[in-house]
Amino acid sequence: MLSRTYCHLCDDMIAALESFRGRFSLTFEIDIVDIDQHPELEAKWGDKVPVLLDGEQEICHYFLDEAALQRALQRGIL
Repeated sequence: MLSRTYCHLCDDMIAALESFRGRFSLTFEIDIVDIDQHPELEAKWGDKVPVLLDGEQEICHYFLDEAALQRALQRGIL
């Protein structure tokens, strides 16, 4: 997940991911990358954070899209 330290939406998405994981007893890692520490990511994603990604593939941004995350998990990309 692309994030920023001062981003309340980022905090909300992290909490939503943790809640989602707990509700469905799923095991997946949440790797958080501070976009401000990576100029190439900041140039590409800008103010679109938070962004939930699998590699380069966007799952959702701004808010957790549970349906999109479920589809991604069903496809086995995470």
